[in-house]
Amino acid sequence: MDERLLKEAQRGNDEAFFQLMSIHKEQLYRTAFSYLKNEEDALEALQEVTFRAYKNIRKVREPKYFTTWLVRIMMNYCIDELKRHKRLSLNPDIGVQSSIHNDYDRSLIVEEAISQLDPKLQEIVLLKYFQGLTIEQIADNLGSPTGTVKSWLNRALVRLRKQFEKEDGKHVSGR
Repeated sequence: MDERLLKEAQRGNDEAFFQLMSIHKEQLYRTAFSYLKNEEDALEALQEVTFRAYKNIRKVREPKYFTTWLVRIMMNYCIDELKRHKRLSLNPDIGVQSSIHNDYDRSLIVEEAISQLDPKLQEIVLLKYFQGLTIEQIADNLGSPTGTVKSWLNRALVRLRKQFEKEDGKHVSGR
């Protein structure tokens, strides 16, 4: 279905383009929100990416990569916005303060741990566990071999495990 809609949209059919974007808007919104941590910014990102996709839809050569192409536009936009605002997508200060105020709420501890990873490893973890992408989809999005993505994911998980073990040790010894 996506392939037919894509071809129609590439021929200038605005309704087909609207249908394509409707199919993918939830995934694009989740991607934007995972980076920008703000509903308003995520909605703005969705609008901007919709415009960029509309403007460049004729550049998609392989219909099977349309979703990858769209998500990549979103990721690039979000990264550019974060750089432009000179802020990190996972602000460690907010994570630490919130954790203290919420009795070390597990989700905030996870956010804090992820924020300590290198940006590339953060991206892999977000795509895999918060966006639900497969290794192959992540590899397509990043333009990297699947073996490399698997190595990065493994490295990220090992580092997160060490951080959690260190964190658990602090809590146990601090009681």
